[in-house]
Amino acid sequence: MELLKENILIVDDDINILELLQRHLQLLDYHIYKAVSVKQALYILKDTAIDLLITDIQMPEVDGLELIKYASEHYPKIPKLVITGYPSVDGALNVIKSGATDYLTKPFTKEELKLAVKKSIENKTVKPPLRNTRSVENLNSDMIGNSPAFKKITNTINRVKDNKATVLVQGESGTGKELVSRAIHYSGKFAREPFIAVNCAAIPENLLEAELFGYTKGAFTGANENRNGFFQAANNGTLFLDEIGNASLAVQAKLLRALQEKEITKVGAQKVEKIDVRIIAATNENLQAMIAQKLFREDLYYRLTVVQIIVPPLRDRKDDIRLLTDKFIRKYGIEYKDRILNISQEALTILERYSWPGNIRELENVIQNAVIMSDGIIDVENLPENLKFKIKFPKSTLKPLAEIEKEYIKKVLLSTNNNKTKAAEILQIDRKTLREKIK
Repeated sequence: MELLKENILIVDDDINILELLQRHLQLLDYHIYKAVSVKQALYILKDTAIDLLITDIQMPEVDGLELIKYASEHYPKIPKLVITGYPSVDGALNVIKSGATDYLTKPFTKEELKLAVKKSIENKTVKPPLRNTRSVENLNSDMIGNSPAFKKITNTINRVKDNKATVLVQGESGTGKELVSRAIHYSGKFAREPFIAVNCAAIPENLLEAELFGYTKGAFTGANENRNGFFQAANNGTLFLDEIGNASLAVQAKLLRALQEKEITKVGAQKVEKIDVRIIAATNENLQAMIAQKLFREDLYYRLTVVQIIVPPLRDRKDDIRLLTDKFIRKYGIEYKDRILNISQEALTILERYSWPGNIRELENVIQNAVIMSDGIIDVENLPENLKFKIKFPKSTLKPLAEIEKEYIKKVLLSTNNNKTKAAEILQIDRKTLREKIK
């Protein structure tokens, strides 16, 4: 089994630059993760053991310096290499002050890139206590479980990983649909090809078509150049379309043609382009209900569901909670405290009893907080209140006036230690009336 070298995350809104960097770095035997925005980079950093972050400076919405500042505080052990086209002294100082380990000025040669990457990785100030070495065959190790539901998923992954059948992954938010999709790609024979993840809900409806299929210069206002889309970036590999239910009917029509004919057309172009892409779509929506409401194309639904994987909610795979808890304790114990913590049986019992409406994402959040707040052993007091036992009080019902009066007189007598004179004063009745009511 061949072991890959360090995991490198490259971030640039220019897909051509991403592909160029990926080719150069893969020739050096590094494993590459790519992001076209800071938001996408944060998702990868959250779920993946990254050994080096390489980012451009100028990007839409949030620039690369903001990413460097964020990574410096949240992931201080990851070296950061900035690629910049502005080699001024002030610019370089600003990059280094933001937390970058080094910077590389455009244009650069393959040898300059190789040396900069090697220097950044070797100059880590602190080596992580545990090294998470990944291999092509073992990239789905991020997925952990032993329940029958989990074994059913892994069995399906093993059946589809080496072919390009279209897969639809369904499940509630937080169940790990993207992890399943990454496992399909990275555990199969296409693992060295691109994996491009696109959140259809995060891209404005009027831009999704252009982002997916690319566009030509002048196709719309602001289209100042020819640009490839996510389909071209994922060619020969996998395109993961998350929240597919958010795609407009117009985009759905073009997706259907891409699946049927294996070709796409850029926005504003007449010429079609042949593509070889495996599509994995994911949703937490009921697509069949959307079909009934004319919000989703039935023909596209059947094209997407050549293979269907249902990722069960965590409440239906309680046997996996202990394993997932151990994983997150290890992950965040090392990240935050440089050691692995323990958890008490009482705390674990509460975790296994809870219904987890937010699924694995919620469990990870709870453990992350508990690791920070504990002093070595995660115990009941380190868990949020909403996880703990609750008394189910009966619903209040309307009572007759006589019964309410009886309960109140008992309460007053109790509060006065059965002093009838004092009780009569509080009730503003005489003692004779009180005695009659007591009888």
